[in-house]
Amino acid sequence: MTIAHRILSAAAAGLMGVAVAVTAPGVAGAQEPCQLSRSNTGPRTCEMTQLATPPVLTLGDGICAGIVRAGGTAFDGPLDESYAIYSVAGATHGIELRVTQGYSLLGEWTPSILNCDVTVAFDWHNLDTGARGTETRFVPAFHTSTRPLFMHVFPGPGRVALTMRTERPSIPVTTEVFVP
Repeated sequence: MTIAHRILSAAAAGLMGVAVAVTAPGVAGAQEPCQLSRSNTGPRTCEMTQLATPPVLTLGDGICAGIVRAGGTAFDGPLDESYAIYSVAGATHGIELRVTQGYSLLGEWTPSILNCDVTVAFDWHNLDTGARGTETRFVPAFHTSTRPLFMHVFPGPGRVALTMRTERPSIPVTTEVFVP
């Protein structure tokens, strides 16, 4: 209730011989800590960075030419299993990757082509700390844009060079992302 409303209410009540005092709670100067899930504790930035890799052209298992791509979100965490987007309990300073295969002319409305069974590898290098690592995952051909495969990389906070490749002959791609 604004001050003008309080004055008008008091004036109207005064005409009837009754005065009512109404006070509204004050607004705190600082905002509540950021909460992405129940388990978040301690100071956090609540920053998230989106990323998307160019497509990786690859040969898949058998005689198959394919296209693999990834999109994702870098986050600071910690997260728990109740948060709908992320699925790694206690995850901090990581990247969740959504890996998809193939190409569809009309999106989800037509079948995709160029999808193969393939093992994807993400080589990461934290440019601020020097830490390095590799995460690999087998990706069956049915993981298209309508049914992505999720995987996680935990490089720690900072600028991260992320290279996506396959374990078969492929043309790797590299992208840089900031992990809060």
